[in-house]
Amino acid sequence: MIAIKSVLVTGAEGFIGRNLRGALAALENVEILKFDVGNTREELREMAEAADFVFHLAGVDCSQDAEEYDAGNRELTEELVACLRGAGRKTPLLLSSSTEVELDHPYGRSKRGAEASVLGYATDTGAPVFVYRLPSVFGKWCLPNYNSFVATFCHNIANDLPITISDPGVTLNLVHVDDVVDEFLGQLEGKFGPQLPLAELISQKHWTPYSVYPVYPLKLGQIADLLYYFKAGRENLTIPNVGDEFTRKIYCTYLSYLPESSFSYPLKAKAAAGSSFAEFIRTPDRGQVSVHVLRPGSTMGNHWHHSRVRETPGRQRPGGCAPAQGP
Repeated sequence: MIAIKSVLVTGAEGFIGRNLRGALAALENVEILKFDVGNTREELREMAEAADFVFHLAGVDCSQDAEEYDAGNRELTEELVACLRGAGRKTPLLLSSSTEVELDHPYGRSKRGAEASVLGYATDTGAPVFVYRLPSVFGKWCLPNYNSFVATFCHNIANDLPITISDPGVTLNLVHVDDVVDEFLGQLEGKFGPQLPLAELISQKHWTPYSVYPVYPLKLGQIADLLYYFKAGRENLTIPNVGDEFTRKIYCTYLSYLPESSFSYPLKAKAAAGSSFAEFIRTPDRGQVSVHVLRPGSTMGNHWHHSRVRETPGRQRPGGCAPAQGP
């Protein structure tokens, strides 16, 4: 790992910022400098001068005001770059940009301006820069009812609120926040090797922005159906098959939006003479876990299956109740 003692994270209280800070906190002897909307421009200058690496995540991505986009994206980035130039240290800078820079609207233009400022800093000073154009990012701690349809869907479905889908056939590209954080940390730790001089790449038209993988292209309707399936599973005690990466990631994301009261639920017991049985959890294709209570002298089983495996752990209780055995 390169010699990093302090890292500046702008947008530190935002969705990606919080997840990134959690990963940075696990690194030894690295101070995290946090800049967000509550900080002053003078504090930004002081942090930029002290930082050995900068993650520039701050920005405006949901507004009705074109000037707010420009101020929060292009102008803020220019201020940060001016602070880094003033420090004269060639501090590495990673910019979280967007795939929407290719679109001609106020947000896209403001992000293009931010990118231009960062690339100018690199060509003028020789500082390493990493411009990432991200598609829609999903994962824990993303604010619902703001700019992420996944966060809104997860929050509303988990809390029994309706969702609105204008066109279920629209396909969007998604990346998971853990993959974003892993990629960003890789640049901090120098895992991807040295960069070619940026000025040379730009002059030869070989410069390309960085991307995060894997990217999951899914339709809005597919995602909504999957989340409703997760919701039904909580009600019928079914754990979905999370063998593929996307299902596992979006299932974990959905769980993070559940209200605390949803993590405790009663078991429905079926009583028989001297015993009771309750399903605890089940899976579509990998069996289930059940709770059996047998009182002394009672019997379980007295039947068999041709192609089923049943494991029945238990312990001896006072009064002679031993673990039940059977196929």
